[in-house]
Amino acid sequence: MSYRYKAARRLQRKSKRNFIITLILVVALLYIAFVWILPNLIGGVSIIKNFTNPAKKIINVDQVSLAPPVLNIPFEATNTGQINISGYSTPGAKVEVFVDDDKKQTVSVSTDGSFNINNLPLSLGNNEISGKTVVEGGKESLPSKTLRILYDNEKPKLNLNEPADNKTIRGGDKKVKFSGKTEPGAQVFINNTQVIVDKDGNFSSDQVLNDGDNNFEIKAVDSASNATEISRKVIFQP
Repeated sequence: MSYRYKAARRLQRKSKRNFIITLILVVALLYIAFVWILPNLIGGVSIIKNFTNPAKKIINVDQVSLAPPVLNIPFEATNTGQINISGYSTPGAKVEVFVDDDKKQTVSVSTDGSFNINNLPLSLGNNEISGKTVVEGGKESLPSKTLRILYDNEKPKLNLNEPADNKTIRGGDKKVKFSGKTEPGAQVFINNTQVIVDKDGNFSSDQVLNDGDNNFEIKAVDSASNATEISRKVIFQP
């Protein structure tokens, strides 16, 4: 009986010791899990969540830039030293207009966003025009798209090789040939009908004649609407 009692006591003590060791291991594992594993796991989940569903960036209204104005100039060249410009910008703001980086005018924008600039002065040659939107407090937009306008007040050259003035044509085909040269890029009209001009400014066209006197106006017009005119009279005798 004594032997069995002692064996039972040893088994009891061993079980108690194993229980305590197991309890210590469980506590240690829980501590490691809470201190190291769980935070890292949560951090990893957060990284994956941010990658798959990034947070929306909150934009401060004060950080949003003003939109630059839109300038409307429906031509690229002019023969006048002043032009009018219309456009659109932020309602209630102001628009500063620059010619070759020099501020020329400041106008107010109406409640519908439109504005008009009248009698903007130009210099002979190419003019680079841009604008900025400006609001109270000195805040301004980036410059608008730069528009290039040519101010040219010289008439285009126009040389008419044929026909000679007061030329008389008798019988035969009731036509006369007009040929000549103007500056490249200019348009040529004979009695308000446009004729073909090549890249060098040369032109040639046959014109139908009526009996008797035939009066012709030959006109060359450049990109700035400067015009040069020559008159010719051709007489046809059947």
